[in-house]
Amino acid sequence: MNDLWLKNADEAIQSWFKEIREFTVSSLNQIHDVSTKSSRTDLVTDVDKSNEQFFIKKIREFDSKAHILGEEGFGDDVTNLDGHVWIVDPIDGTMNFVKQHNHFAIMLALYIDGKEELGYILDVMNDKLYHNWDGKVYENDTEINPPEDIPLSEGLMGLSGPLLINNEKNMQAISKASEGARIYGSAGIQIIAVLKGELVGYISTLKPWDIAAGKVLCDTLGIKVSDIDGNIIDVVSSDIVLVATKIAQKDILNIVKYGSDCD
Repeated sequence: MNDLWLKNADEAIQSWFKEIREFTVSSLNQIHDVSTKSSRTDLVTDVDKSNEQFFIKKIREFDSKAHILGEEGFGDDVTNLDGHVWIVDPIDGTMNFVKQHNHFAIMLALYIDGKEELGYILDVMNDKLYHNWDGKVYENDTEINPPEDIPLSEGLMGLSGPLLINNEKNMQAISKASEGARIYGSAGIQIIAVLKGELVGYISTLKPWDIAAGKVLCDTLGIKVSDIDGNIIDVVSSDIVLVATKIAQKDILNIVKYGSDCD
């Protein structure tokens, strides 16, 4: 892909995020049309829907080749990464958005013929946009250094509440082996914490829109992204995803396979 086209895309996308943040924050104190999807804890609001429609309009105006995969279903039926694939999460952490007015993100990623090109995670309430360019990751305009490659035993671990409660894949042993578990309720916010070295890793069942942008940023910084058994993930499908430093990933995969008695 032409670097100039990607640079123009990056500039356009950053302007979209400024616009969508202003709308989203202004919507916080208004009454939302809130409904459930797969369960009573899986919420969708009118803001989720309008944010996704906003991105789809902007993307189609900018990129005539776009195939768009969005959480709320306003995009296309995307089953692979052929061509220009844009993946949109209009509000990541909708429960937090509704109940806390905090700790939620907006995410967007661009893959071209399977190659990771651009990834964006906006921490909405802190007004911090995490994005990549030219092999680097930035928090707004400040470059982020790769996190320290430390073992599980020396870091906090981000975990999915349901996976931890049900002890899926030895999650409780992983939590005990770490310095403590953290549950934020937003994949984007948890991945930001891994990028910044605040968490040594993160595990949750993730859909394409939950991981697409984060994978671009993690791969750029050398953070490992795999399924819970250490295999390459399919970005356009759902899976239990492990994001971690290289050393912590090895520790976690060992516990997943052998349980708490592994050494």
